[in-house]
Amino acid sequence: MSRRVASGGISRREPVAWAGIAAVSAGVLLHLPMYVGAADEGYRLEGMPVDPPMLIGMMLIFAGLGLTAYGLLPRARVADRGSVARVSVKPLDDAPINGAHVGLLLVMAAAVTIDVMKPTTLAFVVPGFAAEYGLRSPINPAGHPAAALLPLAGITGTVLGSLSWGWLGDRIGRRASILLAGVLFVATAVCGSMPSYQLNLVMCFVMGLGVGGMLPIVFTLLAETIPSRHRGWLMVLIGGDVAGAYILTSWLSSALVPEYSWRILWLIGLPTGLLLIVLNRWIPESPRFLLAHGRDEDARAVMARYGAKLVPDQKPELAVEELVQSRFAQLFARPLRRPTAVVVLLGLGIGLVTFGFQLWIPTNLRDLGYADVTADRILRDSALIGFPLNFLIAWLYGFWSSKKTIVLLAGLTAVALFAFAVAGDAVAGDRTLLNALLVVPIWGISSLVAVLAAYSAEVYPTRIRSRGSGLAAAVSKAGGVVVIAIVVAAIAPPTITGTALLGAIPMALAALAAAIFGIETRKRRLEEITAQEFEAQTAR
Repeated sequence: MSRRVASGGISRREPVAWAGIAAVSAGVLLHLPMYVGAADEGYRLEGMPVDPPMLIGMMLIFAGLGLTAYGLLPRARVADRGSVARVSVKPLDDAPINGAHVGLLLVMAAAVTIDVMKPTTLAFVVPGFAAEYGLRSPINPAGHPAAALLPLAGITGTVLGSLSWGWLGDRIGRRASILLAGVLFVATAVCGSMPSYQLNLVMCFVMGLGVGGMLPIVFTLLAETIPSRHRGWLMVLIGGDVAGAYILTSWLSSALVPEYSWRILWLIGLPTGLLLIVLNRWIPESPRFLLAHGRDEDARAVMARYGAKLVPDQKPELAVEELVQSRFAQLFARPLRRPTAVVVLLGLGIGLVTFGFQLWIPTNLRDLGYADVTADRILRDSALIGFPLNFLIAWLYGFWSSKKTIVLLAGLTAVALFAFAVAGDAVAGDRTLLNALLVVPIWGISSLVAVLAAYSAEVYPTRIRSRGSGLAAAVSKAGGVVVIAIVVAAIAPPTITGTALLGAIPMALAALAAAIFGIETRKRRLEEITAQEFEAQTAR
């Protein structure tokens, strides 16, 4: 079987992978005739039988995914952990920002936007999805089953995907994991032409698997490639593109859904997924990942792109990696349990505020007399407000203090939410107070998502960095699973006080944990951070 060395030095069966990508793309295209043929019916496909082209397309998609995964797996000897390379990676941190760095940042910004657009689309898809299939929703309380099953399937997929891709990124590499997630984005575009309600749920879950894995891998790669003096603020800035994804998705929804129905938002996954696959051409493998697996010759070629050279080291910085067990349990063992406590509490708070307070605030405000407040408007306004403020947060994180920025943001968010809990329904009587209190939990969470992604990619050793980033992403979505499950169970919508407390408590605990256990990462080299964490263990 033909093989070649991929960019970044990982030898794979890439021709097989590209054949799989072609099969997936062809399978998705075979789903389009059913969608196009329903134009006269307003693109309603509910109740239509699965036609032969669609069946063939499904088989091609499943076969293509299998071929892609097989083609991206490194050969057994490449996957072996090997000995840590006896070199210094300091030149990588000392290198000036060059065109290769800028290109990587632009590609990663596009990847983050494409990734975040997928789950964001759920908010705009659910109303049309519920109407077509007669599901239970605020507009149709007598429907069955609950429309919230769709976002529940998607968010559950992101939790499992974050953990799975965290393992995968540490096992087969960062670049290959990003490519595999992009192929899943293409495959799940078929959600837009699924006639069956049940098939929509399955494909939405699969979509979540890819979405959940992309973000942590992107930030892992950035942390391991960008020079330390620029790493923090640039990662937070890229993470702030979450707001840009909200703006773009909102615009696409208003521009396309009235004409092409809610299904078009899923079908957009085909061109955006293919774009991500094309952009993979400019994504290198992480040089630190290669060095941690003893592949110094391959790392040399990647580092040359960034103006750095490998330097032999009598006392290798990466030697501490040999103390690291390549498994999830290491995240909860000494000496990493303290930074993990910060990551878990912060992620839990983010998830509960995002899917609790933010999800229910439009409903609660309408109940209190603000009839003009809608979910779309809240999402749009929060994105527009948060986008420019992310520049300030990026500066604070990169040039002031990463630890203090977490304490400040989490603390402010907790204070604002506690204020909502104390004021309760009475907050509706003072429009000025309402608007002032809404500012922090609306824009602050967007910034906290970016900060959490950057921080979790910095505080863990190279051998489990993807796992640590994946854990942070999974926990931040776990709150969504809890809150949306409440909706599916038909439990009464929580009040402002309830949702505020739900997010305020873990946020306050996260601020406290960061103040006590947080690690300062500002302008520090990753190897220095890891060495400090394992210092006591090394001394023994």
